[in-house]
Amino acid sequence: MLTALAAGAYVLPGGSILRRMVGAQDESMPSSLRVEGTWVFSGSGVKEAAGALRVPFERSELIADGAILIKTPGRCRFELSVPEGTRLAAVQASGRRRAEGAELAPLMAALSQLCPVLGVRASSDHDLATRDAVEQHLQSLGIATRTTSLARFGGEVAYVLGEPEEGKPQFWIYKDGFRPARVRWKEKTGPAWDVRFIDYTSPATGEWMPRSLEVWRDGQRVLRFTAIKSDTRAALNDKLFAP
Repeated sequence: MLTALAAGAYVLPGGSILRRMVGAQDESMPSSLRVEGTWVFSGSGVKEAAGALRVPFERSELIADGAILIKTPGRCRFELSVPEGTRLAAVQASGRRRAEGAELAPLMAALSQLCPVLGVRASSDHDLATRDAVEQHLQSLGIATRTTSLARFGGEVAYVLGEPEEGKPQFWIYKDGFRPARVRWKEKTGPAWDVRFIDYTSPATGEWMPRSLEVWRDGQRVLRFTAIKSDTRAALNDKLFAP
């Protein structure tokens, strides 16, 4: 899945890559978006989710209905529920995160990366400030944003911001379309995380959102969201994103 490309190939500077990514999002990202789909917990994530949703821990996967809500700039909400259990939500606004109900680490990891890199739509007058905000977020994860290379992800060529060695904090961006592909980082006293953005060609989401969002922890997939349908005219109450 992941194959490094020739070292001699020309690679754009990190600042230019981020500027083009932000510009591509400004052209296509709606100001409000509701994406409905399913959350699937697997591996070590099943036990955590079963406890949080108050359902028996007796299966290899746990599937929950839910949605991703985005209101630009920088407000995101994840919702999930199961018929026999309870409801949960995770919210990020103005860089602050909170949980409604029990806090799930994989869900928070996904939220912490989707909102800063996909919920940053801005007018062209503010492209530079938006790019700088994204870069600061990546640098806070230990990503060396001025170091760039090329690699393959899911069969597509991607720019890689960060040291190219395996295990280093990195931000990957699809070369065609300049869409976020993955964020890799490690907590100081915690696990290594890998949040992946997959398939921007699905009619379920259009090119503004990936059809699938995956969370990997220490090399194991623990969460996947798959979109079923989206609504770019959803009336999203500001109270849903209250910090």
